[in-house]
Amino acid sequence: MHIRNPMEWVAGQIDTTNVIGSATPAEYWPVTAGAGMPVVRKITLAELREAIREGLRDFAAARTDVIFLCLIYPLVGIFIAMAEAHGRLLPLLLPTAAGFVLIGPLAAVGLYEMSRQRELTGKISWLDTFKVIRSPSIGAITGLGLLLIGLYLAWLAVAQVIYDFTLGPLPPASIWQFAQSVFTTPAGWVMIGLGLFAGVLFGLGVLAISVVSFPLMLDRQVGFATAISTSALALRRNPGPLAAWSLIVAISLFLGTLPCFIGLVVVLPVLGHTTWHLYRKVVVPPADMGKVILPAHDLAAPGP
Repeated sequence: MHIRNPMEWVAGQIDTTNVIGSATPAEYWPVTAGAGMPVVRKITLAELREAIREGLRDFAAARTDVIFLCLIYPLVGIFIAMAEAHGRLLPLLLPTAAGFVLIGPLAAVGLYEMSRQRELTGKISWLDTFKVIRSPSIGAITGLGLLLIGLYLAWLAVAQVIYDFTLGPLPPASIWQFAQSVFTTPAGWVMIGLGLFAGVLFGLGVLAISVVSFPLMLDRQVGFATAISTSALALRRNPGPLAAWSLIVAISLFLGTLPCFIGLVVVLPVLGHTTWHLYRKVVVPPADMGKVILPAHDLAAPGP
């Protein structure tokens, strides 16, 4: 009898021949299959705070499991930092760390599923993350994930252009020389200003297309276009609370990267679980749709 090592076990969980997209809609969405078009409603800052509390409760319920799962993220962050701390890639060190905001919704898909399963079963485990692979929406989820990765790469390209325009094009001689140039020279201040402006634009774009998209595709039988249009509508109807949420995400991820990315072990799971509960508050659950009367423009545009 062969006892598999952890890598073999994980590979067995994602056997592409029999697992990817293998669940039927009725199996994967026993409650929400055929629920119809998503309905978006307005929320308050108080409801945002409640979503954060619920996210913390999910994290506390599986603290050991979630930390074990999310150790991969700080390890990847440290690897990236080490790779970029020398030579020409040094100016991209901060943009790489800041870029976690852009790919965070994709990185947290498994955490959304953990919270979803806790709602369905009353239990929570990191093993639930692998159930995402069986989702009938895995194709749309992958497509949106690739879009976010593309935006992340575009952000890095823009950051390199900004550096070349201000402090470049020659690479800095050292980390100290680079930091000195950034914070004590007019060109460095221009670089910071342009970087912040570009970062806000990229962040708003990602917020608009993904604030509820991934949770929605995990929760209901909707397509790529419907998920994005629902997310954009959610932002349009809730600019204040979702702007506050995006600020919380950005600050939390920044603080999480400061101590060698180790803080992400806590920050990422809490933000992931909170995003699921925020989705629950923004998009009306099918069971409650009959109780809520909203104008037609609160319905997301149909998509494939």
